[in-house]
Amino acid sequence: MVETIGALFDARSKAFSQHSFLHVPANAARDYHPGGYLCSYGEAAQIVAAMEAKLSAAGYGHGHRIAVLLENRPEMLLVKLALAKRGISWVPVNPDYRPAEVAYLLQDSAADLAVVAPGLAELMAKGIAESGLEVPTVEMTESLPDLPKARRPEPTDQPVSGATEASLIYTSGTTGRPKGCIMSHAYEVEMGQWYASRGGLIQFEAGVTKVYCPLPLFHVNAAILLFMAVIETGSAHIIPERFRASAWWRELAETDATAAHYLGIIIPALMNRDPEEWEQKHQVKWAVGAGVEPTLHGPFEERFGFPLIEVWGMSEMCRMLADCHEPRRIDTRAMGRPQPGLDIRVVDENDVEVPRGVPGEMTLRHSAETPRRGTFSGYLNLPEATEEAWRGGWFHTGDTVVMDNSDMVTFVDRKKNIIRRSGENIAAAEIEACLQDHPKVDRVAVIAVADTMRDEEVMACIQVFGGTSDTLAQELFDWSFERLAYFKAPGWIRFMDCIPVTGTQKVQKHSLFGEQGTETDGALDFRSRKKRG
Repeated sequence: MVETIGALFDARSKAFSQHSFLHVPANAARDYHPGGYLCSYGEAAQIVAAMEAKLSAAGYGHGHRIAVLLENRPEMLLVKLALAKRGISWVPVNPDYRPAEVAYLLQDSAADLAVVAPGLAELMAKGIAESGLEVPTVEMTESLPDLPKARRPEPTDQPVSGATEASLIYTSGTTGRPKGCIMSHAYEVEMGQWYASRGGLIQFEAGVTKVYCPLPLFHVNAAILLFMAVIETGSAHIIPERFRASAWWRELAETDATAAHYLGIIIPALMNRDPEEWEQKHQVKWAVGAGVEPTLHGPFEERFGFPLIEVWGMSEMCRMLADCHEPRRIDTRAMGRPQPGLDIRVVDENDVEVPRGVPGEMTLRHSAETPRRGTFSGYLNLPEATEEAWRGGWFHTGDTVVMDNSDMVTFVDRKKNIIRRSGENIAAAEIEACLQDHPKVDRVAVIAVADTMRDEEVMACIQVFGGTSDTLAQELFDWSFERLAYFKAPGWIRFMDCIPVTGTQKVQKHSLFGEQGTETDGALDFRSRKKRG
């Protein structure tokens, strides 16, 4: 059985040499590949080999980590493959990060090198300066330049194996700073194999399936789950720079896409558009995603002619659940059933299994014999957090679900203290920590509030020293906007005379508003200020 990414790619690039592999739609307004980009498996193998040679010549190898800040350029994935073949861990960086967030990632990961797109070199330089580290940086366009010599020797001369760290993905946690999810080669390979073998409405076919995915390449969805499934099956990965409702149907048609990935916010954005000629020209057979409103699910499929397959997955445990077999339950938030290789148990706060039909936390494992197979290797530098998540031999997802008598699992609620905005998981604790550092903030509670376009929006409830004013609200917004990625800044700020706490001084978020009014009553709206750039 193939256990390393390099071995998998070598085998598939030979078997499917002439098949399309990576495809970027044309966009004259984009600062990279404005005329589009297309490479076959064979061409990609040559590019990866050239990158691998440069890494080797500079002394980078098994055990190093390299931070990669290349937006949604196809080179982001080609670099990932080259690093994997050398046993180097790929550490993707969110281009919307602020310098302080980049600095934290560099410090926590102990990155040996940074590879950046020219337009993001300044962000990386500021992050490095704030980190206090000396991280050599190279700018990359369409090819990897000559690299500075590695500053530390390779920590191991052992061959790359399934257990070797392949990626370090930073994911929002409920207790503050993002945690680095360690992902092994075997985990990533199995992730793709699992996805590709779900069956039912999900069908991959070599040389035929072309999956359009507008999701970011610093996330596990596009860069690992889909990418590995594409390689496993000899399919093509279509990579726009981001979701644009105005370009969705045209790009699907122009790239001959046969499948797509979506987020919940994409569906209403498409449904709200007037009918257009391009929407009748697509060849999409199925789409995979999460978060579609049940009231829109059926109407979308009827209007556009293909099924939306709701799935569940997370960086730590991406043996995804999928409601991909008919009859699907599109009028609910059904996510699928347990299967061989994915045990599911729904428990209460004491880890006692609840009866069918009763909401509880979803916990997962591979099997009783090998509970952690096909899961992440742990949280970097946080062994206690890893073991806490795995208490009792089950991985605790933090998501509330219901399992019925047919074993169908239906989503009920978000993770505790996680805000889901436009597909981004945002840790309330991280924003609270940022605002708490402001000298005028006495106490703060950050919560999610419903948003018609973004699913949820960030709301900061703030108790301050002294008086409140619109000017102070603006100051607090600017404070967080300058220190956090734009999407994390509060879209709403509401001053409160007293934020309730327990006897141990823990904020009682459930008691913030009592029974009167709604969360946004009296709040100041900063949503229009939350923009990139």
